[in-house]
Amino acid sequence: MTRTHCPYCALQCAMHVEPAPGGRWAARPADFPVNRGGLCRKGWTAAELLTHPDRLTAPLLRTDRTAELRPVDWDTALDHVAGRLRALRADHGPDAVGVFGSGGLTNEKSYLLGKFARLALGTSRIDYNGRFCMSSATAAGNRAFGLDRGLPFPVTDLSGAETVLLAGANPAETMPPLMGHLSAPRLIVVDPRRTATAQAALDAGGIHLAPRPGTDTALALGLLHAARAQGLADEDYIRARTTGFETAWEQAVPWWPEHAEQVTGVGAHLVRDAARALGEAARGQGAYVLTGRGAEQHAKGTDTASAWINLALALGLPGRRGSGYGCLTGQGNGQGGREHGQKADQLPGYRKITDPAAREQVAAVWGVDPADIPGPGISAYELLEALGAPGGPRALLVFGSNPAVSAPAAARVRDRLAATDLLVVADFVLSETAALADVVLPVAQWAEEEGTMTNLEGRVLRRRKALDPPPGVRTDLEVIAGLAARLGRPAREFPADAGTVLAELRAATAGAPADYSGITPERLEAGEALHWPAPAGRTPGGPPAPATPRLFLEGFAHPDGRARFTPVAHRPPAEQPGEGFPLVLTTGRTMGHYQSGAQTRRIGELAEAEPGAWVEVHPDTAAEHGLSARGWARLTSRRGTMLARVRLRRTARRDTVFAPFHYGGAQTANDLTNPALDPVSRMPEFKVAAVRIEPAPPPAPEAAPHPARSTGPTGGSR
Repeated sequence: MTRTHCPYCALQCAMHVEPAPGGRWAARPADFPVNRGGLCRKGWTAAELLTHPDRLTAPLLRTDRTAELRPVDWDTALDHVAGRLRALRADHGPDAVGVFGSGGLTNEKSYLLGKFARLALGTSRIDYNGRFCMSSATAAGNRAFGLDRGLPFPVTDLSGAETVLLAGANPAETMPPLMGHLSAPRLIVVDPRRTATAQAALDAGGIHLAPRPGTDTALALGLLHAARAQGLADEDYIRARTTGFETAWEQAVPWWPEHAEQVTGVGAHLVRDAARALGEAARGQGAYVLTGRGAEQHAKGTDTASAWINLALALGLPGRRGSGYGCLTGQGNGQGGREHGQKADQLPGYRKITDPAAREQVAAVWGVDPADIPGPGISAYELLEALGAPGGPRALLVFGSNPAVSAPAAARVRDRLAATDLLVVADFVLSETAALADVVLPVAQWAEEEGTMTNLEGRVLRRRKALDPPPGVRTDLEVIAGLAARLGRPAREFPADAGTVLAELRAATAGAPADYSGITPERLEAGEALHWPAPAGRTPGGPPAPATPRLFLEGFAHPDGRARFTPVAHRPPAEQPGEGFPLVLTTGRTMGHYQSGAQTRRIGELAEAEPGAWVEVHPDTAAEHGLSARGWARLTSRRGTMLARVRLRRTARRDTVFAPFHYGGAQTANDLTNPALDPVSRMPEFKVAAVRIEPAPPPAPEAAPHPARSTGPTGGSR
């Protein structure tokens, strides 16, 4: 029996992995602060994939895109990849090669992948799928507080609050164990849908605010207006701990609740009630404002996150025990994955790649000249869009992600992937992206490797190996090391041992905003709660410096120690419904599946519960468009189409339909979504797309992904 952590969301619930009858493995919950001895259905079934027949156990290769992928040995696969990379770089320069990472990779993999891109490949073209998740809240948090850590406090603090506002988050379905920490506070849920979380709030006497999709900024401005009008702003806190309030307030002045109602559809009385509940809790037992992807996955997501932060600052929440603002990070290592260098504009430790001092510090650890480190690259969608285009990457290496399903305008992305001269995918199943590849490299799963993860509260956790990977499978670190050696880098630069990589990561992050230098294997093994920053001891051999479970209690990370209000204005979505596309589509997750489904659609219990895509429609909207319950519908946007079964819900908005994004083939929701980008975070607008809907015949068998079959490209990203 091995104690480790769940492979799915950023809660990183603790679990035991142990042998089960028939040569299988099983997971059961372990006691830990975030999950308190519980697991969701995904966690309970996580170990089933370890022995699934869909596992890739040999490299796959084709030298012609019209040919089938065929098994080859590792030397043949890696030699082929390295040879093609060398040729493309010689002909087109180092930026002819791109790298696409993942928020599911361990800290060690994230670190070594960023180093590999910049040193072994010499490319600036690296980004990761976390750009599609937390980037807007990250950008807003950095400009407000000078530092981003999803939750700058432990999850366990939430249960002591009087009121918690959840903006665009549905933890009852996406991270159910979190709801145990939200059972005592009164909940205010902001979501266009009557989600399970919204229903839980209403059942317990809370509030559900259901704005029109794309109007969250206006609602946050209305709440700020209502709070101050009711005398609930913390003027002493504003004067002592912040700057820029007056300019931010100027943007909120026009948003009295009745005006907010006209734009958002949320009743003025509910705006006032919610502002009062949150403001009174801030003066009482404590209050939190938490944002999720529903608020952030917009072409104005950074400003929307800033609007919610402004509300929290006006009420005096951040940097106080028992209150605060936080972002509910989604992917398993979504926090650590954005800290250690696989993001286009970053070096390890949350250092900026444009900062000369940061470049010198990291270069010293890497043993290179700072000039050898490329400058900033381009964001995830821009990287994908540039594939095969003049001046764009001719090759792409993908680790643990499935952009063929998870990227916006996914049909366009599949075309760009097909336009590359070389596509290499490292994964443990044949995802839709892997099915397009020239080379597929089989890699280990979560329970077959060592490493560290950083959960949504910034706590660094040890991932323990419970079993060996199947014969023929290597770890991502071994893949990176093997390619680096073939590209002429010395072996010492790219170790395949996770502990050795962690030691180097600690040195590379020393003194950085996300300082891991004091996070040692011994402290992790002892179960110490290590929230970063966790610097090493001040003297060699002396006691380690304390970790930081709660940020900002003494001051914010800006030079003057003050938080920054950011003036933000409401603006409409990048695309609005109109002639030919009368409805709004919004997308999201469901309880039984994760990301684009590589793991969960292969688990029998989960697949039986949610076997295919569905679309949530109000009965009146369905009648208007000729739809019937459980019948098939075709949704069409300006970018593509998808097929889904109809689910009728009277609590749905009449102007909005919802579809989950966990499915591929003809049921790919992201074929419809809008790649319009936030000007700051470069987040695409996943949450608002203008669509039409009409009855459709059932999809052909090959267009309906069967989650548990044992052959074929049914997967999704890790």
